[in-house]
Amino acid sequence: MQLQCFTLRKVSEMVRTTKAQRQSIKRVFDRDATRNRMPAEATYRDFRKLVQPTFGCDGAVTVPWCGMWLCIEQDGYVHT
Repeated sequence: MQLQCFTLRKVSEMVRTTKAQRQSIKRVFDRDATRNRMPAEATYRDFRKLVQPTFGCDGAVTVPWCGMWLCIEQDGYVHT
């Protein structure tokens, strides 16, 4: 399914994240959902499956968002 800000793809397992990271991921998802940037059938769980681990970044994760990658640190801080 192609969405305006990101592409959903099938992933068997989700990346392990901290509670702060999950809260930040949810805020990013909600920001798009309230601005109607994604179809109604897109779920938070689908968006969560897009999260990718990083290498050598002390537990940070990344997620594609609006043509760029957001990096989410273990404490929940989000940056590009």
